[in-house]
Amino acid sequence: MPRRTGLIDSTVSQLRDRIASGQWPVGARIPPEPALVELLGVGRNTVREAVQSLVHAGLLERRQGSGTYVLSTSELAASMGRQIADARQRDVVEVRRALEIEAARLAARRRNATDAATLLDQRDERSAAYVAADLESMVATDLALHRTIVRTAANPVLLSLYENLLDAIGENIRFNFVTDVHGHDSHDALVDAIVAGDSDRAAAETSRYLSALLGEQRSAGNVVAAPHAGAPRP
Repeated sequence: MPRRTGLIDSTVSQLRDRIASGQWPVGARIPPEPALVELLGVGRNTVREAVQSLVHAGLLERRQGSGTYVLSTSELAASMGRQIADARQRDVVEVRRALEIEAARLAARRRNATDAATLLDQRDERSAAYVAADLESMVATDLALHRTIVRTAANPVLLSLYENLLDAIGENIRFNFVTDVHGHDSHDALVDAIVAGDSDRAAAETSRYLSALLGEQRSAGNVVAAPHAGAPRP
C-alpha cells in the first residue's frame, strides 16, 4: 500500500508540474486517460486517482462528454480564486495598486537590457491589439505586460502573490477594457520610466493609472468580478 500511495503522489506531482510550467495552460484540455497512461508510464487506475486528486484540489475540472480541463496553476491560486470570486472590481484594483506600485519601482531599479527589450515589445503588442479592437488580445497583452513588470522586479515573494491573483487581475483588466477606461498608450509612460531606470517616475505612473481606475469605479462598487473560470493567459 505505501508503494501504491507513493506512485499516486509521484503521478500527481508530474501532472502538477506540467500545469505549473504552462505546458498545459489554464483553459486547456489535458490529454485523455489512455494518453496519460502512456505519457507518465503508470497504470490507468493510478492516472485516474491522480487526476481526481487535482480535481479535488481545484486545479482540474472534469466536463461531461468533453474531457478534463485546467482550471488553475496551483492549489493556492484555486483557493484564492474561490475566496475572491465575488470581489468588487474596486477591491481588486486596490490590491493591484498595493502590489504593482512597488513592482514598478523595483523593476526600474533591477531591469537589464533583456528586460527592457521585452517590455518595449510587449508595449507595442498591447498597443497593436488595442488599435485592432481585438478584446481577447487586448486582455492577454495587457496582462502579459504587467506580469513582465512584476517578474522584472525580481522579488520572488511579490511574484508569487501576483501570480496567484492572476485570475482576478485578468478579469479586472477585461472589465477595464469593456468599460473603456484604458487607452492604447496608457502604459507607455510606465514602460519608458522602467526602461530609463527611473524608479520614482515608474511608481508615480503606476499610481496614476490605477488611481484613475479607482475614480472610474467608485460608482461601480457593487460590480462583481467574473467567477473563477480561468482568466486569459498570455
